[in-house]
Amino acid sequence: MINKPKFISGSGFPNQFVSDIEKDTYEYGLRVGHAIESEWFARDHGSSIYGEIRSEYVTRRLYARGQQPVDKYKNELSVNGDLSYLNLDWTPVPIIPKFVDVVVNGISNRLLDVKVEAVDDLSSMKREMFKRDMQSDMSAKPVLSMIKQNTGVDAFLFPQEEIPETDEELGLYMDLKYKQGVEVAEEAAIKTILELNEYDELKRRIDEDNVVLGISAMKHSFDPHHGVRLEYVDPVNFVYSPTEDPNFRDCYYFGEVKSVHVTEIKKINPSLTQEEIEEISKLASRFDGYRSTQNLQSQSGLDKSNVSLLYFCYKTDREVVYKVKQNQNGGEKPLKKDGNFNPPKTEQARFTRVARRIDVWYEGVLVLGTNHLLKWGVMSNMVRPKSAFQKALPPYIASAIKMSKGNVDSLVKRMIPFADQIQLTHLKLQQVVAKMIPDGVFIDADGLNSVDLGNGASYNPSEALSMYFQTGSVIGRSYTEDGDFNNARVPIQELTSSGSNAKIASLINMYNYQLNMIRAVTGINEARDGSNPDQYALVGLQKLAALNSNTATRHVIQSGIFLTKRLAEAISYRISDILEYADFSEDFAKMIGKNNFEIVQEVKSLHLHDFGIFIEIEPDEEERQMLEQNIQQSIQSGQIGLEDAIDIRSIKDITLANSLLKIRKVRKEKKEMEKQQAAIQMQTQSNTQSAQAASQSRMQEEQFKTQSESQMEQMKAELELQRMQAKQQLDAEMLKLKHQFDLELKQAEANIFKGREEYKENRKDNRTDKQASQQSKLIRQRKDNTPPVDFEKEGENSDVLANFRNMMGQENA
Repeated sequence: MINKPKFISGSGFPNQFVSDIEKDTYEYGLRVGHAIESEWFARDHGSSIYGEIRSEYVTRRLYARGQQPVDKYKNELSVNGDLSYLNLDWTPVPIIPKFVDVVVNGISNRLLDVKVEAVDDLSSMKREMFKRDMQSDMSAKPVLSMIKQNTGVDAFLFPQEEIPETDEELGLYMDLKYKQGVEVAEEAAIKTILELNEYDELKRRIDEDNVVLGISAMKHSFDPHHGVRLEYVDPVNFVYSPTEDPNFRDCYYFGEVKSVHVTEIKKINPSLTQEEIEEISKLASRFDGYRSTQNLQSQSGLDKSNVSLLYFCYKTDREVVYKVKQNQNGGEKPLKKDGNFNPPKTEQARFTRVARRIDVWYEGVLVLGTNHLLKWGVMSNMVRPKSAFQKALPPYIASAIKMSKGNVDSLVKRMIPFADQIQLTHLKLQQVVAKMIPDGVFIDADGLNSVDLGNGASYNPSEALSMYFQTGSVIGRSYTEDGDFNNARVPIQELTSSGSNAKIASLINMYNYQLNMIRAVTGINEARDGSNPDQYALVGLQKLAALNSNTATRHVIQSGIFLTKRLAEAISYRISDILEYADFSEDFAKMIGKNNFEIVQEVKSLHLHDFGIFIEIEPDEEERQMLEQNIQQSIQSGQIGLEDAIDIRSIKDITLANSLLKIRKVRKEKKEMEKQQAAIQMQTQSNTQSAQAASQSRMQEEQFKTQSESQMEQMKAELELQRMQAKQQLDAEMLKLKHQFDLELKQAEANIFKGREEYKENRKDNRTDKQASQQSKLIRQRKDNTPPVDFEKEGENSDVLANFRNMMGQENA
């Protein structure tokens, strides 16, 4: 090694068009290291770029922690540097830490989810086949439904209830539900690596850097013993090539400054001798271009034992040469060769030279302030996209959304001027309060003379004060003993000092003004930090104010999302390399699938696929509020159901959630229309059936009427016939009865005549018998000389007896 006490400023980067062999040399790497050192650590104008940036970032972090130096405040309040008359608490007011915590914790509450989509030809073919099968079910759905209904045979390739109805629904179905096995395995692999590297904690540090410094960076690498490693990079020690890209895509070198113990350099380059290590330690300790680290080393007591190392990577290109050999069967076999390979150009030669230039990253370790390059060479395990193998991704990933012309803006930078004013106001408040004096009383001793209390005691100032403080009363005399007017007739008067109150009120107003200015320049209002919510403001207005505050800090979230996305892409490429080239690929696959054994085989084939990475973030309060408002309006109008609302809320992607909401609304409207059409059809069918029933009823009624009339006429005819028959029968009976009556009448007349004749004969016989009896009785009277006989009375008795006998004779007959 060639020892060099001090680097040459402005030497520039070496030529990119030299041969690959020269690029591999130690001198080429040393020139690259010195060029980076020249750009960042040269002190042509009294200070280096690195020193200025480091000082700025350290200051921002001190303010973010509430630990900023108080020397500037002391200079403001001192008189020619004299602070002997000030007894103040110089502790900084932690205003900025509160705002930093509000933003960082708000970002941490929004969870990120890494999503993967396979984009290689095989996966695309599978996706297309799945989509075609689904489209075939969509086209044949009416026929297949009829077959299932009539025969019970389910000929659908997918569950019937999951089959989309339109192409838009099919696209949404593919986005939400279709997931290949390799995609599930890739997501599990990426999440496993993130968990193993405790990415949640790394992500919080990144978010805090974005808020405090405005820039964040990470490094990914491969360790044969630990696998894929993710390392936090402190932006304070981060160097990079000049760029205007906030995502550092066009940078051709990155670096990181580390202060390590001198014994660590032996591990980096085992070939160093003890003398070389001692020399490096001496030269590094004299380097003044890295003053900031030297100060830190002095404070830690390790300034003589630590050295400052620049770990850097440099992007260039390299020629890859292949020997393509033709075999006897007409095939070709490529063999990798070095750049000096030059086959003979003859017809008998059965091989050719094929070369292409690809991007490569060299890595090196330079001891700052010396000519000692501890490491230089092509970086092993470079990350290359499968779709663009000629490109190589850098091991460093950085983001600075608010970078312009090399200046990085941040929320803390905006707050520092107003935080200084708040601190000064706070100190002046202490000063005013310290100078405030309590209210007192004025006692006129002359006014107390010759005041008689009535008990013979004299009225002295002590007793006057006791009476004043205990009773609030005071005794005085309007006239002196000589009779003159007493100007001190009120011997005790209260002294008030009100000048400090106005100063305190003015300082408090200034304090609040500076605090409101911090909220104005950062967009973090009271509704978001919850410090002083308006008790009269509606809840909706408070939420709206909080949503506006979230919008003002959205760029911080976007920076973290971008860094996570690029990191997941790098992890995906490294996973493929591990499974394809590493010796422990089997163990790695088992580790990834330890919680899901079904994806182990899929993990083993991940290197055959190419993936697209995107980040799904939980929606913020504003997006959730708008989505929830749409959901509630749709539910109230009956356009979706509760189960639809549950499905929509479970989707993190707001765009997909709104698409699903729209599709469910259309589907609901279609179902409602089908129901209405079915109801109309049923009503029409019912009306038709009713009309048919009414017509049939009328026909039946007419038929019944006709039949009734016919039956009535028939009944009338039958009744008429029956009447005629009855009449004939009645006439016959009447004739018969008349004939019988006539016969009986004639018989009765004959009997009457016969009875009359018999009666006549009987009366005649009775008269004859009576006359004979009466003559016999008269004869007996005459003979017996008896009284006269009353023949009328005897006649009545005899008639009665005769009738009785006749009756008895008829009954016996």
